[in-house]
Amino acid sequence: MLPNLPILRRYDILSAEFPAAAPLLTGRRKKGAMAMRINVTRSSMPPMEEYVEEIRSLWDSHWLTNNGEKLKKLEAALKERLDVPYAALFTNGHLALEALLKALGLKGEVITTPFTFASTTHAIVRAGLTPVFCDIREDDYTMDPAKVEALITPRTCAILSVHVYGNLCDDAALSAIAKKHGLKLIYDAAHAFNVSRDGVSAARMGDAAMFSFHATKVFHTVEGGCVTTADPELNRRLEWERNYGIEDEETVAYPGGNAKMSEFHAAMGLCNLRHLDENIEKRRHVVELYDRLLSGHEGIVCPKKQTGVVSNYAYYPVRFTGQAGSRDEICARLAAEDIHARKYFYPLITDFDCYRGRPGFDSAQTPIALRASRQVVTLPLYPELTEGDVERICSLILGKA
Repeated sequence: MLPNLPILRRYDILSAEFPAAAPLLTGRRKKGAMAMRINVTRSSMPPMEEYVEEIRSLWDSHWLTNNGEKLKKLEAALKERLDVPYAALFTNGHLALEALLKALGLKGEVITTPFTFASTTHAIVRAGLTPVFCDIREDDYTMDPAKVEALITPRTCAILSVHVYGNLCDDAALSAIAKKHGLKLIYDAAHAFNVSRDGVSAARMGDAAMFSFHATKVFHTVEGGCVTTADPELNRRLEWERNYGIEDEETVAYPGGNAKMSEFHAAMGLCNLRHLDENIEKRRHVVELYDRLLSGHEGIVCPKKQTGVVSNYAYYPVRFTGQAGSRDEICARLAAEDIHARKYFYPLITDFDCYRGRPGFDSAQTPIALRASRQVVTLPLYPELTEGDVERICSLILGKA
């Protein structure tokens, strides 16, 4: 007879679209109180009354999409917040990245990382480009600049690096390589909204950066995305990409697609932006509690703080090297208590079924990324997570519960 094993939900290779968490109890639970489901993340939402007030004018204007006033207002607010000249909003981050690759007119090979969400590589492939995979750094999981130049060939056209978990890439090193070899430098900044290093916003790094505003992100528009750049011509092409290439009522200048953000999504963004600083501060408290409870235990590697970086505390990735139990054992232990951490990113993109047998998709060529994919789990993290919840999660991890 089989033992009663916990049922583990596979969030490994699913999109970042986690199911909505059940309402959590606030503060510390009384002894014996029923525990509520805890997901790895939970969408932040403004007060309902605030959102209703924000969308009220739409019933007067009946202007629901097609670059309306809410979208324009949000783009202006984002340019100010991110300290960047141009910010083009899209219906989601993936289409924003695809549009960016097309708007840049790239052809050939793009050096990227296998330790990322599916969207990064899918966008490269769907744009008719060839991904070439570079290994990552052990301490922050970002692309290792020391390994990039060996991958450059006459067909290389760009570097597409990822600010993993909100950890910023070594922009100085990657920029120097890109400049030396005449390559475009693009950042997948899906995790790095409002993050900066030494006063420089992630939105100002590289030739352009893509941000995801999916409901699970630190800042969201329910679904949405954005590309930031300092290049006015690139921004113009991005606007063509999201709106059929329409220049004006009588001019279609480019065979673009449709990736416009609606006014309802932009309105959610305007509301959430007002609460962003407060929510990041709450996330910081959760991260600091995890640090305090988990640091110093053998077999548990907590995230390392980057020098000069102002974080958004987007994720809490922990590496389990075996002494405290395997990553899968820890996930099963938590899942048995209805606590759902995530193996993020597992499997590596180079191990995806859809790319099996494809030239260049070989996990053995990126051993650090492969090892990280087998050891890292992101723990629950969102503003409403209580101190008691964090303590219970850590007790289960440490085998004290």
